[in-house]
Amino acid sequence: MIYSIKRDHARFRNIVKGKVKQDLKKYITHGELLGRKGKDIVTIPLPQIDIPHFRYGDKEAGGVGQGEGDPGDAIGKGQPREGQGVDGEAGNQAGEHVLEVDLTLDELAEILGEELQLPKIEPRGHKSVRTIKDRYTGIARAGPDSLRHFKRSYKEALKRQIAGGVYNLAAPLVVPIKRDLRYRSWRSVVEHESNAVIIYMMDVSGSMGDEQKEIVRTEAFWIDTWLRSQYKGIETRFIIHDATAKEVDEQTFYRTRESGGTLISSAYKLCEKIIETDYAPSEWNIYPFHFSDGDNWSGEDTRVCMDILKNTILPQVNMFCYGQVESRYGSGQFYKDLREEFGEDHERIILSKVENKDGIIQSIKDFLGKGK
Repeated sequence: MIYSIKRDHARFRNIVKGKVKQDLKKYITHGELLGRKGKDIVTIPLPQIDIPHFRYGDKEAGGVGQGEGDPGDAIGKGQPREGQGVDGEAGNQAGEHVLEVDLTLDELAEILGEELQLPKIEPRGHKSVRTIKDRYTGIARAGPDSLRHFKRSYKEALKRQIAGGVYNLAAPLVVPIKRDLRYRSWRSVVEHESNAVIIYMMDVSGSMGDEQKEIVRTEAFWIDTWLRSQYKGIETRFIIHDATAKEVDEQTFYRTRESGGTLISSAYKLCEKIIETDYAPSEWNIYPFHFSDGDNWSGEDTRVCMDILKNTILPQVNMFCYGQVESRYGSGQFYKDLREEFGEDHERIILSKVENKDGIIQSIKDFLGKGK
């Protein structure tokens, strides 16, 4: 019975994954998973239809079938259900039936990787995170009941009965006793795992409105989900900038709106400082992401940005990603300047344009599709 339940549960999980994969574009572009994210799981709302069933009232309520009444008498009106018209009138809308299921972030990353055909990332740098894990590698004569090994216990009991001449082939009955019981045993092993840091930078000048920030927030959620499935130790840092740059927490990153000018070099200088201070390239996999509408204060500041990228940031990172979020107020010039300076096939810089929410999927493929 237990194995049947496990099979049914596994089958249900596969159905859920198939449904999420089928509607992945909707989940990504609408951003509805972001508010349902826990520490390690995400709640997925899936539409469903309930099987119709009778709903019985209290026995003392009276009415047809329980009190006075003759065959053919009309039954009194009840309360309209969702999707039904009021005052007894017929409704033409279906009721809303939603089933909420939980998927781990690893399962969500697996679906994302399969659907977008993302390659596994090859970490660079030394493996510097030491973790201790318990691995079941043997059999012991003592242990908790939860680790009892049924097959080995049965075999020990069978061997004992055969050796003692009490085993009856015509009526086989094998009953383990205490000395027959065997348990799974473990040993602790030290594993070295790659660690990584994601450094998000975003232009928060007046031209970056709520719609642009929502696009960045949604895309960052899926980037985080994928990279966390590739690295066990990962950190996230956030930088906002207009004419000056500062490091903030995640909530401030997505909620701040300024109105000053834009000096992109201020963000790149702060990113450079964070890497130099906290993340040695020999030990960390480094992923800076910069989102902007493409406006910069001057051509001179753009040249400063190019020098910082070329001489400091790019030699130290796995890849540098620039996402240009379209805005009615942004010129988009910085994307053109980066493409002219580095080309479209640079080893470590990836450029992407995000015109609207529908462009998030392609942008994710642009950034993560090279497996770096």
